[in-house]
Amino acid sequence: MSFTIIFYVHHHGSGHLMRTLQVVALLKDYKVVLMGSNLGPTSNLPKNVSCVHLPYDLPDAHEQPIATAVTTLGFHYAPLGLKGIRDRGLLITEVLQQNYPAILVVDVSVEVSLLARLLGIPTISIRQHGKRDDLPHLLAYHSAEVLIAPFSESMYTGDQDVLYKKTIFTGGFSRFDGKAFNTNEDQNTICIFVGQGGTSISADVIKYIASCCPTYHFHVLGQLSGDNLVAENITFHGRLEEPGHLISKACMVIGNTGQNTVMEVASINKRFIGIPEPRPFDEQVDKAQAIQSREGVLIVSASDLLNTDWKAIINRVAIQQPDWQDVINPLGPSLFANEIVSTARRLFECH
Repeated sequence: MSFTIIFYVHHHGSGHLMRTLQVVALLKDYKVVLMGSNLGPTSNLPKNVSCVHLPYDLPDAHEQPIATAVTTLGFHYAPLGLKGIRDRGLLITEVLQQNYPAILVVDVSVEVSLLARLLGIPTISIRQHGKRDDLPHLLAYHSAEVLIAPFSESMYTGDQDVLYKKTIFTGGFSRFDGKAFNTNEDQNTICIFVGQGGTSISADVIKYIASCCPTYHFHVLGQLSGDNLVAENITFHGRLEEPGHLISKACMVIGNTGQNTVMEVASINKRFIGIPEPRPFDEQVDKAQAIQSREGVLIVSASDLLNTDWKAIINRVAIQQPDWQDVINPLGPSLFANEIVSTARRLFECH
């Protein structure tokens, strides 16, 4: 029996979509549907892949959620009375109905996972770092056929419980895997990543870091206005489609401890000063704790960015050799894709 592989891609940040596209590239023999509210341009997708653009689940300018005294213990985000949520749920249900038999890979949403499961659609949930032992996460994880962690088991910080036993650790991967980069580092060059999901690495912070370290040149990459980044030792690049070559020449990277950034730094084997940002369930804090003992890695709190001795910590990290052993697995996307297919076959081909 043929089946459809459907991905729900969360719209916060860019990591969920990047990860999904790497896996989708290996599913050429299957019908694939992407669902999400921030899928971006879709013209370059493979022919077997279609997209469903979901409405956002936020109130519009003339709308207010219905106030209620009932605590929604089973959900993370389920305000009453929003048209966007009704429209979104209806469209997701239609996609699941029209493409059945189907398996849904959820990256990530408790509500979407449970909606699909209540409709009798098997789910695969993606695990993230952070404290995920709350009731909504437990409902989604226990109801999933399998859990996939897109990082190595050595980076796992949770308990070895029943959910751990149903988790497949693919190892980490990034868009830089398998690409050839210049290995000649410039010991006076540092890259600063400015992420898309909200960051404390502001123009003022970057200028402060640069002023503390006049012998280093800082290349700034990401979605940040470059108007205020005027200094002799700062070059602002904005968002680059292919930043790998620039990063490969740097002696280290400064950035947040989100999944994308950590895996990209590990892929190119760079020293890393990580800044965990406040995220739901302490995701970036947890990931920072998972890597902070490694050589060539140093963690700085977001609250300390403007009162840190940057010259001292950069010089300390610069003399260390980066240790990203066991973090990256070049076969990670293949393991991910194979687990989706084998799970779907187990469920559908015997019926």
